[in-house]
Amino acid sequence: MQYYKKPVVVEAIQWTGRNLEELQNFVGSALTYDEKLIIHTLEGDHEAKVGDYIIKGVQGEFYPCKPEIFAKTYEAVEEYPTCNESTRRDMELRKITHREF
Repeated sequence: MQYYKKPVVVEAIQWTGRNLEELQNFVGSALTYDEKLIIHTLEGDHEAKVGDYIIKGVQGEFYPCKPEIFAKTYEAVEEYPTCNESTRRDMELRKITHREF
């Protein structure tokens, strides 16, 4: 049987090596930094490298993601100001924008 991943909007910030304060504000106590950026995930501690994205998951958890995987899995959210939530989900599944709607 095959499955597709439900369209879920997530928040994420890319670790640049220079935005520690921004990440600390985003992640809070799920992050420690002592020469390495460590994200405390549901599966244990993971080191985030410069370039990795730190994602806030659907349960409020945080985890690092390699930029190549992030680029294949996520895209920036466009605003759909005239749509209801059901229409927005349908548009996301069909990959159309509000301009085509």
